[in-house]
Amino acid sequence: MNPLRWSFRTLYLFGFLVCAGLIAFALYAQYVMLMDPCPLCILQRVAFIALGVVFLIGGLHAPKARGRWFYALLAVVAAGVGVAIASRHLWIQSLPPGAVPSCGAPLGYLLDTRDAHGGLLGVLKMVLSGSGECAKVETILGLSMPWWSLIWFVLLGLGGLFAVRSRR
Repeated sequence: MNPLRWSFRTLYLFGFLVCAGLIAFALYAQYVMLMDPCPLCILQRVAFIALGVVFLIGGLHAPKARGRWFYALLAVVAAGVGVAIASRHLWIQSLPPGAVPSCGAPLGYLLDTRDAHGGLLGVLKMVLSGSGECAKVETILGLSMPWWSLIWFVLLGLGGLFAVRSRR
């Protein structure tokens, strides 16, 4: 079965399965490999979940013509947000030890006290500024988790665009 000949529906449902598999691996890494996620890791998970939802709905809907472009746009936006978060995470990991921001409050606490931090946008700004736990580098097959996320966001975003061109 040649993936270049798959239908829009098949490609989008496959994209959903990839996103679900990536979330499953993230949970495995957290609970079995004991790799605690930092706030930026959690935001990358949210982006994968959003991308997976776009793929699932697009695959179930299987629209024609312009509808495909709508789902492709949503997929590219979700993947683009993921690329931005993963890139920020990689930048924080590349900082020398003295330049890394100090560890901040856990994400759960920030969300519980979001009114004191300027609402959800204030919490998001604090999380994206990074913290000490985001600088910790743990590798899987030679690459850190944000590198793997960046690769998958790019591949999935391109896959969402590629599916628009499927003929079947």
